[in-house]
Amino acid sequence: MLNLLGTQMCACGKAHTDSITQLAVGKGALEKLPDYIKILGGTKPFVLSDRNTFAAAGDEVCALLSRSDIPYAAYSFPHDHVVPDEKAVGEAILHFDSSCDVIIAVGSGVMNDIGKILSSISGKKYIIVATAPSMDGYASDTSSMERSGLKVSLKYRCADIIVGDTDILKNAPIHMLKSGLGDMLAKYVSIAEWRISHLITGEYYCEAVAEMVRNALKKCVDNADGLLRRDDKAVEAVFEGLVYGGVAMSYAGMSRPASGVEHYFSHIWDMRGLQFGTQTETHGIQCAWGTLLAAKLYDALRTLKPDATKAIDFVNGFSYEAWKQELRAFLGSSAETMIAQEELEQKYDKYTHLKRLDKIIQNWDEILRILNEELPSFETIATILDTIGIPKDLSAINVDSQTARLTFLATKDIRDKYVLSRLAWDLGVLEDLSELL
Repeated sequence: MLNLLGTQMCACGKAHTDSITQLAVGKGALEKLPDYIKILGGTKPFVLSDRNTFAAAGDEVCALLSRSDIPYAAYSFPHDHVVPDEKAVGEAILHFDSSCDVIIAVGSGVMNDIGKILSSISGKKYIIVATAPSMDGYASDTSSMERSGLKVSLKYRCADIIVGDTDILKNAPIHMLKSGLGDMLAKYVSIAEWRISHLITGEYYCEAVAEMVRNALKKCVDNADGLLRRDDKAVEAVFEGLVYGGVAMSYAGMSRPASGVEHYFSHIWDMRGLQFGTQTETHGIQCAWGTLLAAKLYDALRTLKPDATKAIDFVNGFSYEAWKQELRAFLGSSAETMIAQEELEQKYDKYTHLKRLDKIIQNWDEILRILNEELPSFETIATILDTIGIPKDLSAINVDSQTARLTFLATKDIRDKYVLSRLAWDLGVLEDLSELL
């Protein structure tokens, strides 16, 4: 297993680097915050929170700074729900005290994403005090934002110090605890697809990074039954696992170790929410559902044998012009970004398809071996969801079978990443698999 912090050369040929100076996880971890400020050379922090995260830990942070005779400035968004968009970033910037030399964000996904941007823009060091083990962005160098109405991942610096006090984390809303484990379950799919893509497209792959994620995921699943009891060990396992997921992405220089087609299900549901006002859930819960659907489709894929004639006939009959119209109807204006991306990717090119198909057929036994090694069955994933109380139907976000089918079809277009839907398109079984949803 890789060391968490620092820079090191790896057998994969890369120097894996992360910028985290300190990771503090466990009971009472917050009490060392004054020491962490000093480690970063800070004298006056700026504390950023929202109404909920201030109540969860922000007031405690401010009280601790006062007791330690550390001057500070603070701003708490006066909203019940902060949308991670241009307005929120502008609001944080306008309230930032330029005499502060360290930024402390208190929260989870949204506050951390805004904190990263504020740190990058101001050039100040950054500490995140986590309030929920709900997502894997704590150690990543991207911010998930809504820009001009579109969901985007923007490159920014990650935190210098991450503080995860289990006394705070375990008291997060139970929905957020479930969300964190849901985001971790996605790693089953992401590692399998990373290995498959390496085999078919030659994409970079690092076994050491993959093993780091596997170990963290196993610890989470092994302790899953304690999550609903807010057991310290279970909560700590999920939080550490999410941090390892972020570090893995930094080590690999991409999101591959932590997200695959299951994340694309979630992204597309979010895009529809932005475009049409359809109901959405937390990212982690949606990733859990995406993992369940992906496991169902991969179970079906395991029973198939590549048929070159069927694959070529399917690709020859595929009309990208017709598909663009379906995308626009399903995703609205957000489809335009995906359509523009295809101009660069050319994934539907018939010549490159033949090259990939040849690789798939040659390596089919190895692909099946990877799936058997990495990805549990639909039934196993369903049992884990039952254990942590995540419902297996998608009625909460009004996803019926037709919406699920179109979501799967659209996952091949959302990013330039070789995932299940692209493999299914190459094999000519995309429509066959989509009908199973």
